[in-house]
Amino acid sequence: MPGEGRPIRHDALGQPIGEPVAGWTPPLPPPRAPSAVMAGRSCRVEILDVNRHTRDLYTANARDGDGRMWTYLPYGPFANFEDYTRWVHQAAAKNDPLFHAIIDLATGRAAGVASYLRIDPPAGSIEVGHIAYSPLLQRSVAGTEAMYLMMRRAFELGYRRYEWKCDVLNARSCAAARRLGFSFEGVFRQATVYKDRNRDTAWFAIIDVDWPVLDGAFRQWLDPANFDTQGQQRVGLSALTRIAMRSSRAREPFPPAP
Repeated sequence: MPGEGRPIRHDALGQPIGEPVAGWTPPLPPPRAPSAVMAGRSCRVEILDVNRHTRDLYTANARDGDGRMWTYLPYGPFANFEDYTRWVHQAAAKNDPLFHAIIDLATGRAAGVASYLRIDPPAGSIEVGHIAYSPLLQRSVAGTEAMYLMMRRAFELGYRRYEWKCDVLNARSCAAARRLGFSFEGVFRQATVYKDRNRDTAWFAIIDVDWPVLDGAFRQWLDPANFDTQGQQRVGLSALTRIAMRSSRAREPFPPAP
């Protein structure tokens, strides 16, 4: 049963209250300096730059001939290079969302973007989103490692909560969240309107107590020994994150009894 075995604190009036967060210091926002690179074995994640990344991204995105990668994003597909360049100019200028380009080290070219958003240092909460992976990055080790690198930076900065939100009808995004170790927290009905349609938003999150075991799962999956000579994984990430979360001290939310 959710919450079973977890001691509940009470205030002087006998009311149940949350656990103390002693000595809480809000983390800094994620850095946006060009030098703030997140480097992995298969990819590099760096602040989105119009001059360095736009052409590579547009070329990579063009491989998505039917525009499938844009279905659940509030923008795109883009009719031409000029339209996409205007969007990159706008995206790269923002601090929240803070857009990053993902460089596939096998080619040295940008193949997708992702951002930090809803950055809330006082609450210790941050979200990853605006994930637009070209076909070159989809279902790749580099694409997964990029998500790991961004997640790792957030927790290293001191954030307590790392969120993932998507249209509940976006089955691929929901599956990706679970594969990466996010816990499903519910659906916000009629949360927003985009592209002239309703979005019910599925909420997922990882909290700081989950991170040590998930970090170990990612490291195990990314270890070169986990891939055969053909580059095929020996153990899937879903299996590793599922096992990790079973052993986590993660707390499930539970409402008070009626």
